[in-house]
Amino acid sequence: MKTRWTLKPKPDPITAQALAEKLGTGLAVSKLLVQRGITTFEEAKKFFRPQLDGLHDPFLMKDMDKAVVRIEQAMEAGENIMVYGDYDVDGTTSVALMSSFLKFRYPNVTTYIPDRYAEGYGVSYQGIDYAEDNDVSLIIALDCGIKAIDKVAYAKKKGIDFVICDHHRPGKEIPDAAAVLDPKRSDCNYPYDELCGCGVGFKLIQAITIKNNEPEETLLPYLDLVATAIGADIVPITGENRILAYHGLNVINVAPRKGIQSLLGERKNVSITDVVFIVAPRINAAGRMKHGLHAVNLLTEEDEAISATYAEEIETYNTDRRSTDKSITEEAKQQILELQEENRLTTVVYNEKWHKGVIGIVASRLTETWYRPTLVFTKSGERLAASARSVKGFDVYEALEACSEHIEQFGGHKYAAGLTLLEAEYDNFKRKFEEVVSETIDRQLLTPEIAIDAELDLKDITPKFYRILKQFAPFGPGNMSPVFLTRNLTDTGFGKCVGADKTHLKCQVKQEGSNVKFDVIGFNLGEKLNLIEQGKTFDAVFSLDENTWNGNTTIQLRLKDIRESI
Repeated sequence: MKTRWTLKPKPDPITAQALAEKLGTGLAVSKLLVQRGITTFEEAKKFFRPQLDGLHDPFLMKDMDKAVVRIEQAMEAGENIMVYGDYDVDGTTSVALMSSFLKFRYPNVTTYIPDRYAEGYGVSYQGIDYAEDNDVSLIIALDCGIKAIDKVAYAKKKGIDFVICDHHRPGKEIPDAAAVLDPKRSDCNYPYDELCGCGVGFKLIQAITIKNNEPEETLLPYLDLVATAIGADIVPITGENRILAYHGLNVINVAPRKGIQSLLGERKNVSITDVVFIVAPRINAAGRMKHGLHAVNLLTEEDEAISATYAEEIETYNTDRRSTDKSITEEAKQQILELQEENRLTTVVYNEKWHKGVIGIVASRLTETWYRPTLVFTKSGERLAASARSVKGFDVYEALEACSEHIEQFGGHKYAAGLTLLEAEYDNFKRKFEEVVSETIDRQLLTPEIAIDAELDLKDITPKFYRILKQFAPFGPGNMSPVFLTRNLTDTGFGKCVGADKTHLKCQVKQEGSNVKFDVIGFNLGEKLNLIEQGKTFDAVFSLDENTWNGNTTIQLRLKDIRESI
């Protein structure tokens, strides 16, 4: 697929030079920092060494005081509390965090994760009925609830209060709950509104510890859960999220909970990438293939042997998930080709037999292939359910809002959402969605963009430079691993396609006028081998990482794309 290369604007040279002198890190590093909005020594110190005392006062969040009062009132009165959360990583980590925190203080706490197939996303009537049957009078809903107007009213009639901890966009009305914590509320002045659901839950337990004058260290054991949710939910790793992810990764590396340890095995120096690609898919697989409660059980289990057994079960679910999503993705691609819809600006596909648990993954894979806003539908009871994914720069949530006449309910974010509709509305919705996207999307957004931080000569890639660069982590949206452009490279003669199906490109490069050489790996770039053969000169866009071979660790270039030099 063709890509756009976009060089980010160069930072102010005077600011970058002044910062380089203060930090003693060199101009290349200071330019990257200024690009990230870091212009002073103090800001750089906070960036490289995030401190927990940099977290905002949780009581700045609208309704936080009400939430703390209602929970403490429940504990004092001996009420039964139910911790309720969504079945994905953000929801299950939230439930694990809140339930284990409360159970440490109070015994009458139960957990509830809705069944993806029988109940669907979010707060359900079935869950509320279960609470009533078990004499629960307070439900703490995490990573869901902001749009549950009718369900919260239904619970209230049964004498059940709600405390909602959500981070999704609210509708026009806020549920009539005891407290609604959501930094995206228009009437909430909390300084940071990019928290994930588990992050909002963390702010609530932080508020409880502050109210009871408990030391900051009380919160440390829960940060591995928050870091896992931040990585999995693809929220920006800026501000508070950066502080929470930084310290959460430290907990994972130093003293992880048994469940996370059993998923990671013997891995050392765990990064946010490891969390996203190893831990998160397995936690998600429980809710996709079986039930989200399996994930909560794993994340709250303190016995190593039992935890290992849970992890083995979840590994089986993940294997099933991989096989299922692969076959459905192939079926969906075939459907697009058969319908001859490659020229549409949207991808909307449907098969009533597709597994509801993997349609979000399939939507992501189709977006990678055709790079356009995508929805994958399947049958869910009497209705159709879909997962939506978008391309960078296009707000799919807003596009769905413009199609709301054909939708029963929907929720989500700018780049990922879920919805349900009546089967009779499928064709109308598909037509309207294409119309809305056609009218609103910048056509340029339909070509993947590689945002380049800076041009760099190979001679500038030194061990010291890379050592400092590693300290920019944890990486993620809002703080991506720096991407560089180097021009006029040639292969030293080792270029070849590698991998079982020869889809990856491996070579060694040098730059005109320099003897410095670096090994290069380009995943899924094997088809571009011809651009580097026979001494051709090419430009490369890459990030830096390390390769360990026979006990030796070296810096290598991880290619994103290459082009013939002009």
